[in-house]
Amino acid sequence: MLGHDLDNSALYSFSVSAAYILITFLSPLLSGISDYAGKRMFFLRLFTMLGATGCLILFFFNSPETTWIGIGGFILGAIGGAGGLVFYDSYLPLIASEDQYDKVSARGYSYGYIGSVILLIICLLMIQKPEWFGIVDPTLPSRISFVLVGAWWIAFSQITFHRLPKDNPIKNTTKLLTRGWQEIGKVWQIIKLDKHIKLYLASYFFYIAGVNTVIYLASIFASDELKFEKTELIITILVLQLVAIPGALFFARLSKRWGNKVSLLIQLVIWMIICAGAYATTSKWEFFTIAALVGMVLGGIQSLSRSTYAKLLEQRTTDLTSFFSFYDVISKIGIVSGTFLFGIVNSITGSMRYSVLGLMLLFVIGFLFLLKVDKRRINTVVSSE
Repeated sequence: MLGHDLDNSALYSFSVSAAYILITFLSPLLSGISDYAGKRMFFLRLFTMLGATGCLILFFFNSPETTWIGIGGFILGAIGGAGGLVFYDSYLPLIASEDQYDKVSARGYSYGYIGSVILLIICLLMIQKPEWFGIVDPTLPSRISFVLVGAWWIAFSQITFHRLPKDNPIKNTTKLLTRGWQEIGKVWQIIKLDKHIKLYLASYFFYIAGVNTVIYLASIFASDELKFEKTELIITILVLQLVAIPGALFFARLSKRWGNKVSLLIQLVIWMIICAGAYATTSKWEFFTIAALVGMVLGGIQSLSRSTYAKLLEQRTTDLTSFFSFYDVISKIGIVSGTFLFGIVNSITGSMRYSVLGLMLLFVIGFLFLLKVDKRRINTVVSSE
């Protein structure tokens, strides 16, 4: 690449960066159009199909000669997942009252992890025991797994499409691009005057960069640094997602008792410990332990970050997609920054362990910004149930 050799971990991290750079530019405009034209569900459907198609395409990635298919399918899948998330997240204030934000957000992530665990077990069985399925080609189980992911995505998204509020599109669809930018501009005028939303978004930018980089590159770290086999990697992901289910629910309960700010700060400290542990780990059992720790805080920090931002919006019911677009763009820029930082440090030092230390710094900075956010704005409102 540009006269330089790239190892697989650097190429993967740069592919993640490329996908999120593209969606970072698209997301604000499409969010503004969505709010103005009443097309939230339309865009959610569109990105779902793009993501699922990317997974299906990966069936044809079967050799080094088809690496371009692998990169293309991965980028398309990442765009679909990331692009749809802003529209999906923006439904939270519409389907739950403020005192239910944390619980509903946590349950959403928990159900998602349950579904992914079920499919992961099926794929693991097929990869580990291909003879049970009459498969001889050693690459076929993994390729079929990608097809199952795409089909699963399409099938279960139908529940979302049919249960969430429907679109209420406007008839006048002229000058949508201009209107879209105007919607984003209007929301930005509100955000830039709110000190605590800005502080929270600054904190979120740094710590979510670390979180998502760990998610995307943990398997590469285990494979290259600890020589994990394919099956061991899948088991690691399985352990992570199983632990993430109760983890999301636990931190939702913790936030109800101690408030969102304390719950998030505790999780950031745990993420720092994870980075330090990953840097020092030398054995597979140590990495499995770290993976379990990641699972404990993964679902919690994702769900609680979303519900905390919803609380900062103070029960707004208009322009929600545009408000969540800023939250989403911060996340995407964070992913680009985190994965690019990881790839650069890895390329320079030749060791992913130093890249992990760089991620630890992101959590420290996020922690310091979060300390300045007024806890009264993001405390859980205890329900009467």
